[in-house]
Amino acid sequence: MTFPFYIAKRYLFSKKSTNAINVISAISVVGVVVATMALVIVLSVFNGFHDLVASFSTQFDPQLKIVPTEGKTAPADDPILTELRQFDEVDVATECVEDQALAVYNGKQSMVVLKGVDDNFDELTHIREIVYGDGEFQLHTADLQYGTVGIRLAQDLGMGLRFGDYLRIYAPRRDGQLDLTNPSDGFVVDSLITPGVVFSTRQGKYDKNYIVAPIAFTRLMFDQQGMLSSLEIRLKDGSNLDNIKRRMRRVTGEKYKVLDRFEQQADTFKIMQIEKLIAYIFLTFILVVACFNIIGSLSMLIIDKKDDIATLRNLGADDRQITRIFLFEGRMIAAIGAVVGILLGLLLCWLQQEFGLVGMGGSTGMFVINAYPVSVHYSDILVIFLTVIAVSWVAVWYPVRYFSKKLL
Repeated sequence: MTFPFYIAKRYLFSKKSTNAINVISAISVVGVVVATMALVIVLSVFNGFHDLVASFSTQFDPQLKIVPTEGKTAPADDPILTELRQFDEVDVATECVEDQALAVYNGKQSMVVLKGVDDNFDELTHIREIVYGDGEFQLHTADLQYGTVGIRLAQDLGMGLRFGDYLRIYAPRRDGQLDLTNPSDGFVVDSLITPGVVFSTRQGKYDKNYIVAPIAFTRLMFDQQGMLSSLEIRLKDGSNLDNIKRRMRRVTGEKYKVLDRFEQQADTFKIMQIEKLIAYIFLTFILVVACFNIIGSLSMLIIDKKDDIATLRNLGADDRQITRIFLFEGRMIAAIGAVVGILLGLLLCWLQQEFGLVGMGGSTGMFVINAYPVSVHYSDILVIFLTVIAVSWVAVWYPVRYFSKKLL
C-alpha cells in the first residue's frame, strides 16, 4: 500500500474536524451512486425494449433473407441462389415475391404489401403461432387462393376472421400503355378468400400493411414469373448464424445482400440504439454535475488538513505525494459510488424483472406488456463502470492540482 493511498484512506473514513465536510463527502458519494444507478436502470430498460422488439420479429422474419442489391427482383434459378440453397446448414428455403398493391373490401380500400410465399412458409417462420381464428393458416386449396391479413388491416377494412365477400387485389400493369378512356384496364385484378384466421405480430409494420398469399398468385399479379424478390432461409438447429452469414456473403458478392433478423429491421433497431446513446450521454452529463460535489468535498478537506499537510512535509513528503493523497481520495469516492450504484441498479432491475414494480400505465392488457421490460447486458455494466471512473477521475484531477497549489 503506497503512502498517499494509505493517508487518503484514513482521511476518507476518519471523522473531520468540521462536520460539514462529512456531510459534503456523503453527498458526493450519494450523487455518484444515484447517477450510476440511473445509468444502469435506463440502459437496461432500453435493452429490454430492444429484446422485446427482437422477439416479435422472430415470429415473422426469417433467420436470413437474401435480397438483390439492385432492383426489386432476381431470377429464381440464379446459380448463386441455387448454391445458397445447397448449404448443408440450410433447413428451409422459401422463395418470396412482395410488392405494393391496393386491397378493396366492401367499398373500403387500403394500400398493402402483398407477400407471396411458398407452401413451406409455415416451416420457415412461426406464423402458425401468431394466427388467431377458428381456421388454420393455409395458402391454397385446389383452385382457391387464400390471403391471411394482419389484424389491424382486417380492422381497417371492416373484415372479420371469416369475411364473406372476396378481397379484391389491384396491382398496376407493368407493360403496355394506360388507356385513359378505360383506367381500370391499367390494373391486374384478382381476388383472395379467407382461411378463417388473421395474424398478429404486434408490430404495426406487418399487422397494418401485410397480406400473406401464395407465391403463384403474386407472380401473376405483379407479372414476375420465374422471379423472386427475396430468398428466405431457416438454418438447422445448432448452426452458427454469423459464420454461415459470412460464407453466404462471400458467395453472393455484391450482387445480393444477406440480412439477419436485426438487419431486416435495421431502421427500428438503429433508432433504438440512437435513443439509448442519447440517454447515455445525458446521464453522463448528470454524472459530471454530481462530480462537482466531490470537488467541493476535496477542496474543503484540503483546507481542513492544512496542519496535517505541514506535518507530512516536515516528515519528508513532497508536493507530488501530497497532491496524490487528495487525488486518491476523490478516486475512492468515485469507485465506492460506482460500485454501490451498480449494485443498487442491478437490484432494482431484478425487482422489476421479477415483480414488475413500474407498470406501463393504463389498464391491464392495453399494451403488449404490463410493466417496463428490463434486460441487463453486462457489457453495458462494464461501460458504465469505466465511464463513472473516467469522468470522476478527470473531474477531480485539475481542481485538486489547482487547490493544492493555491491553498497548501
